Amino acid sequence: MQLLASYLAGKWSPGSGAKQSLVNPTTEEVLAEVHTGGHDLAAAFQHARTAGARELAGMTFAQRGAVLAALAKAIHGAREELIALAVANGGNTRGDAKFDIDGGAVTLSHYAQLGEKLGSAPLLGDGEPIQVGRTARMGGQHVWARRRGVAVHINAFNFPAWGLCEKLACALLAGMPVISKPATATALVAHRLAQLFEPLLPAGALQVLIGPAGALLDTLVPGDVVAFTGGSDTAKMLRNKLPEPVRLNIEADSLNAAVLGPDVDLGSEAGALFLADVARDMTQKTGQKCTAIRRVLVPEARFAEVCDALKERVSAIAVGDPSREDVRMGPVATAQQHKDVKAGIARLAAATDSVYGGTGEITPVGVAAGKGYFIGPVLRSTRDPMNCAPLNEHEVFGPVSTIGLYNGDAAFAADFIARGEGCLVSSAYSDDREWVATFVGAAAPWAGRLYLGSSKMASQSPGPGTVLPSLLHGGPGRAGGGEELGGERGLQFYMQRCALEGDASVLKTLIGG
Repeated sequence: MQLLASYLAGKWSPGSGAKQSLVNPTTEEVLAEVHTGGHDLAAAFQHARTAGARELAGMTFAQRGAVLAALAKAIHGAREELIALAVANGGNTRGDAKFDIDGGAVTLSHYAQLGEKLGSAPLLGDGEPIQVGRTARMGGQHVWARRRGVAVHINAFNFPAWGLCEKLACALLAGMPVISKPATATALVAHRLAQLFEPLLPAGALQVLIGPAGALLDTLVPGDVVAFTGGSDTAKMLRNKLPEPVRLNIEADSLNAAVLGPDVDLGSEAGALFLADVARDMTQKTGQKCTAIRRVLVPEARFAEVCDALKERVSAIAVGDPSREDVRMGPVATAQQHKDVKAGIARLAAATDSVYGGTGEITPVGVAAGKGYFIGPVLRSTRDPMNCAPLNEHEVFGPVSTIGLYNGDAAFAADFIARGEGCLVSSAYSDDREWVATFVGAAAPWAGRLYLGSSKMASQSPGPGTVLPSLLHGGPGRAGGGEELGGERGLQFYMQRCALEGDASVLKTLIGG
């Protein structure tokens, strides 16, 4: 039996105390164990504050970017091994595993290139120089400077590779040492990444705690930051527990929506894109994506047609052992996740009608009877989406979407987005630019990202569920109010903005001008 060790204070430590099992969610076989305590976390923070901070401070943006490029290369070199771990421990199909692992590598590569572009400038300029004196000689300049603290990353179970890498890329490029805490249940991929990364990183730059968080947050001081991805209940606990001066970025629940514009025929390119996006993003990773489409809004005239078309698509998805080539959707990741999703479906079922899948009952392909945490694709419908409380107030984190109808009004569609009280991403499909403009103006305050599907971009679209390192990832309200990625913006959480005032020529040299 494999015992997973944590990498803390420059060494691999197995910890001590009781053990927690990591299982294969398809077979329920125990794959590995981890001790639930016994780590000297104070020593880990001290190691980050000394060795980690010193090493990263001595490197330029370009040099830190080169380290990120090496990490991306390491992922590519171990890609098949990582995919196998994701299939076994996460219940991922091969395609889902690649989505996670390749997403992590692409994000690291993006920030590696950004580091090369930023070069050796000691500070990042924020906006243009400002004349603050009688002449141009006296200037002002806003800048971003490296923070003197430790970044604690608490990641979710669904993307053990991508989640680790997207936070790590921004923090390391900004020059901040990291202590990463992956979700225990699916930690095999993150543990292997830590092993691959360790010889490529400066001392203290990355430490990884495998297992429960324990006293991880008890050593935080002003200057430190915490970036969290997970459920809203844990997010609420973090807000109450952290010292006030510690920065906190949260990515929590998200009731993402997809809206079909009244001008779109399902036979058009925009219509085909809409159907493909909804079907894929409700079932990819078994619906365990923070960007998955939970709510679908369609014009009343298209309601029956959309229900039939989506039913046809999801009914063709084979559910079962994700290691099989003929299977396109595996189990949810844990027994608790299975219980939570079933409870969420039951709440929806009390207020909606079934389109396909009932309440998730399924006989999985290639799996022993009674084994595994399987839930089939579930499509529900409602004729009153605005007032359907289970739809708009609770995220079912599984392969579940609900279709509602509306009158085609863009303002109503935007109000429907708002009804979810903040999301990471929502999408609208229309070739009517006036309709889109009205929708965006009203919906944007409630979304971290709006994906605008149309016939002209359909052939190039990655879909709304793909998080791009060049665009912000995060969202207001229910989604946590946080921001990650967004190119250079992703560094700002790990840096301090400061206004400089003085000789304009001196200010110019400080930002590499």
